[in-house]
Amino acid sequence: MGRRSRKRTGPGGPVVRPAPVTGRAAPAPPPVADRRARKLEAPKAPWAPFPLVELAVLVGMVLILVGFLLGGDQAGRLLVIGFSLVSLAGLELSVREHLAGYRSHSTLLAGATAILLVVPLFFLTSLPSEVLLILGAAFFAAAFQGLRSVFTRRSGGLGFRA
Repeated sequence: MGRRSRKRTGPGGPVVRPAPVTGRAAPAPPPVADRRARKLEAPKAPWAPFPLVELAVLVGMVLILVGFLLGGDQAGRLLVIGFSLVSLAGLELSVREHLAGYRSHSTLLAGATAILLVVPLFFLTSLPSEVLLILGAAFFAAAFQGLRSVFTRRSGGLGFRA
């Protein structure tokens, strides 16, 4: 065992020596990624105080309900508009949370991109259903890999957060 140095006290109290000054500040330790997504970390929308997504869901649900209750020719249009509004609001929230690294929505977003590819091809071309299914699956797999890597970078190395 060696000797330990002691602080020596002078006539005016303990001697305090300033820390050596260097050119750079000490690097901050990297943030530790947590698997639990906290409510305070949720990304804010650009229109933050205004509840646009919530209102879109509410209007879409009302249109769906009215479409079911009315029946007839108008019902189809109201149902399509209602389901579209609710889907777009949910998709917007998913994109925002995914790109912020808050929660992973890789599967949902990859499925949405595959649908955006396959549906126009179905109506605009005469490709067989099997070809469309293979195209959609391949596009889904590629989009999933890309979206997963984006989330991993944005979340600090996590593959998913709940």
